[in-house]
Amino acid sequence: MSVLVTGGAGYIGSHMVYALLDAGERVVVLDNLSTGLRELVAPDAQFVEGDVADRKLVEQLLTTWNVREVFHFAGSVVVPESIENPLLYYRNNTAASRALIETCVDGGVQRFIFSSTAAIYGQPSAAASDPLGEDAEKRPVNPYGRSKLMTEWMLDDVSRASDLRYAALRYFNVAGADPRGRTGQSTPRATHLIKRASQAALGKVPYLGIYGTDYPTPDGTGIRDYIHVSDIVDVHALALAHLRDGGRSITLNCGYGHGFSVREVVASVERVARRPVPVRELPRREGDPPSVVSDPRRLKEQLRWSPRYDDLDQIVRNALCWESRLG
Repeated sequence: MSVLVTGGAGYIGSHMVYALLDAGERVVVLDNLSTGLRELVAPDAQFVEGDVADRKLVEQLLTTWNVREVFHFAGSVVVPESIENPLLYYRNNTAASRALIETCVDGGVQRFIFSSTAAIYGQPSAAASDPLGEDAEKRPVNPYGRSKLMTEWMLDDVSRASDLRYAALRYFNVAGADPRGRTGQSTPRATHLIKRASQAALGKVPYLGIYGTDYPTPDGTGIRDYIHVSDIVDVHALALAHLRDGGRSITLNCGYGHGFSVREVVASVERVARRPVPVRELPRREGDPPSVVSDPRRLKEQLRWSPRYDDLDQIVRNALCWESRLG
């Protein structure tokens, strides 16, 4: 059997492909290269250029490669863009996922692992210092978060009506790069803080914008839970093992359970890069909460997951190393 990875030419998907190959799996990558890069796909993976919403193509892949397991990373992920062009996100995330899920059910796929997001929580109603559990209220404030939550709902409903079991993994702030230097965040216009700070430190952008310095946090800047991309990939591998062992469908938050402010991230980049990061203080962005931190207890209990890279400087070091190699 083979494992299908949609969006396997993208940031997290390309890391997943390497991890699966390292584990001895046969991997097929489906990516339309709208944001992914062909050169990020591991050489030993079978690559197919195409869209997950192309039912005929996906049916052919499922049959030809005897696919029974799917990792679904494909989709659009830039929050400001989702506000400017919501229908793009409902097409690329919700409608495309619906088509893929239906094709998978019809094609006998048994296990489906979905790349979801903490953006489904929106503005947390709890105190800023309280970590978010999976049962926290879902109030997404942008089309990106809504499009992902709608896909979670579809998976939940479909799993009750079919043999498909799934894992919905809600990412907090994924950062860093493959410690072996094989792949990393390569989208020039990516909005990830650690990538943008690395670009500013290396002179690739003129400055790093700090959006809001008057939040009710210790230093006035927003706090986020940053998790190394390799630890996220480990969670996916454990989720697959859980489902293969007959485990029930699961929904899990993916973070470390503690956060860092924007200024703390900047200090880490300056410390690792040994150079200043030019910054510009700007007004708050609408919809940005003061603090978003995961409660990872369910993740650790159900999958027996233990992070390997829970160190901000290590995350920054890998991100800087990868960024310095990009043209």
